[in-house]
Amino acid sequence: MTSPADSADGAPSLLAPGWAGSPAAASTSDAAYLRALLDAEAALTRAWAGLGLAPAEAATAVTEAADPHRFDMRSLAERARGGGNPVIPLVADLTAAVGEEYGPYVHRGATSQDILDTATMLVAVRTLGPVLADLTRTERALARLAAEHRDTAMPGRTLTQHAVPTAFGLKAAGWRSLVLDARDRVTAVRDSLPAQLGGAAGTLSAFGAYGAPDPVALPAAYARELGLAAPLLPWHTLRTPVADLAGCLAFAAGALGKLAVDVLTLARTEIGEVAEGSGGGSSAMPHKANPVRSTLIAAAARRAPQLAATLYGSLAAEDERPAGAWHAEWEPLRELLRLTGGAARDAAELAEGLRVHPDRMRAGLGLTHGLIVSERLSAELAPVLGRARARALLTELARRTYAEDRSLGELLAEVPELRGLDLAAATDPARCTGFAGALTDRALERR
Repeated sequence: MTSPADSADGAPSLLAPGWAGSPAAASTSDAAYLRALLDAEAALTRAWAGLGLAPAEAATAVTEAADPHRFDMRSLAERARGGGNPVIPLVADLTAAVGEEYGPYVHRGATSQDILDTATMLVAVRTLGPVLADLTRTERALARLAAEHRDTAMPGRTLTQHAVPTAFGLKAAGWRSLVLDARDRVTAVRDSLPAQLGGAAGTLSAFGAYGAPDPVALPAAYARELGLAAPLLPWHTLRTPVADLAGCLAFAAGALGKLAVDVLTLARTEIGEVAEGSGGGSSAMPHKANPVRSTLIAAAARRAPQLAATLYGSLAAEDERPAGAWHAEWEPLRELLRLTGGAARDAAELAEGLRVHPDRMRAGLGLTHGLIVSERLSAELAPVLGRARARALLTELARRTYAEDRSLGELLAEVPELRGLDLAAATDPARCTGFAGALTDRALERR
């Protein structure tokens, strides 16, 4: 047989720069799926042998034959059309490769969905490991930024407008909190992904006929061989594992998307409060350094929910094995793994290289002539002027700051009732960040 086709090397489409070159590109390639399918088949024979229900030589023969380089990927893909999945032609080729003596121990008792579902769980586990490593890189870089900029004042924005001062450290701590939430969800799902073993209709009937002593021993042995969780029941139409995968991947993509869209906003030319460490170029404008990492992460975050929706839709899987619902999962799940893997890689690079410009943040705090501290002033002046008078005064002064192009501090200094107050401190945005520093400290206690 020939070696795997060139298309199976994990090379992405020209239109998929978001996951090009990422660990997910390799771990979700056709070659990776073939490896996982063969691993699933070999593990099943080893599980039989481990229970004394197949010769040890059969386990060795199947494991040795399950070398992906012995199989023609293009032929498998073309022949998969006949039965609707690639396991059917793969079992035929693997059985032939094992030989007449031990060929009967290939795929013993299993159905195609057992092997493909199990292989999918293996691919997911092998993809989520690097994703978790990149999430760890991201949160560590964000923790450093949060600590370094604990007291770096900047404009807080609500509904796109300047609201009240905040601190960049708190913003970075918030990004990190989402990344940690994603890490926890991905970890929990990865550690719970089960092997699949149910036979033709989820009753394990053929396994009993071949000598399996009970419904627990063989599935448990199979899961141990693969490093997966042991299934409580065959889950051919109980698609919780796939739905959990969809949820954690879509959440992770969205969490990283929050970081990305904030950077895209703050890196705008007219704001310039942050910049990517190494921006991308433009084919037409030599002066540009585009925030490419953030752009690709944001694109992944926008695509992930729709892919997850398809996987959630497949929960409605009829009978004991479904026609269409299972098949609808394969490509969206692989694309979701790829998108999230690419986004995690890009987020780590983004966070580690992010440049922060406190001077631009400080300049931004003055764009509203001091009005960015009006909420805090309203609370501080209420005991002096009364709540209604304080609000009416600040509303009037807000109008005058723009009409007269003067700062709020200047106008306040002319109010007779306020003479003797430390208006400089009260109108300094850097002193009006509330408990941002303490909240940052609290967030950084989380590990």
